[in-house]
Amino acid sequence: MRKTDNLMSSFRRYFLLAVAFMMSVTIAVGQVTTSGMNGKVTDTKGETLPGATVVAVHVPSGTQYGTTSNNDGWFNLPGMRAGGPYSVEVSFVGFSKETYSDITLFLGQTFVLNAVLKEGSVELGEVLVVGMKASAFQTDKTGAATNISNLQLSTMPSINRGIQDVTRLSPYANGMSFAGGDGRSTNFTVDGANFNNNFGLSSSLPGGGNPISLDAIEEVQVVVAPFDIRQTNFIGGGINAITKSGTNQFKGTAYTLILENVMQNLQKHMASH
Repeated sequence: MRKTDNLMSSFRRYFLLAVAFMMSVTIAVGQVTTSGMNGKVTDTKGETLPGATVVAVHVPSGTQYGTTSNNDGWFNLPGMRAGGPYSVEVSFVGFSKETYSDITLFLGQTFVLNAVLKEGSVELGEVLVVGMKASAFQTDKTGAATNISNLQLSTMPSINRGIQDVTRLSPYANGMSFAGGDGRSTNFTVDGANFNNNFGLSSSLPGGGNPISLDAIEEVQVVVAPFDIRQTNFIGGGINAITKSGTNQFKGTAYTLILENVMQNLQKHMASH
């Protein structure tokens, strides 16, 4: 009996350790904060080029990402910062370099770039190929998602300067509720950090409905029931936001509450009559 009890005790201990480990792994999984790029490198005859060099440069900051194509000609650049524009140079010995520019990466999505290199016995001049910005047909989709770029953030009107003024661009949004779900189940992260109302007392976010200034946000992604394994620990809608990072140019932002000025002028006008 004593031996059996020891075995059962050991089993329970190992079982609890396994459960604790699985829970820690689940909690450690963060939300999406980066973008990516992949594709295939071939020649003009469609033959794959293993070992081709691919270098992507984030033009505003000069950040570089590099890799080489595998035996089947495929390359993959994960963990890239969202936004752009990017300039991508693809090169291989005995072939002319190809340069793709004006490429914009969206948060949580992968831009597909298939490069075709031309043979050259001598070094040729740089060939400039202007790439199109990523769209729903060029990226790997992992569920219903709406990406809101920095250009949209800086030009769209905002009443309360809250995150709800931004997420309304999603056709599934109704305040903090998405696709009819309870707003308290919506997950809101900034650079992977959780900014939810963890007590679940209301669907409003902490910090008066916007825990971070809109001027500090680079891009926002709204997802509805994603099947991306990187996005976990919530049900219904999810809001992924990333903050701005430095560039090689000095600049700043400012805003004014136009609606308040209009209302004050209207009240003065009504009082004078």
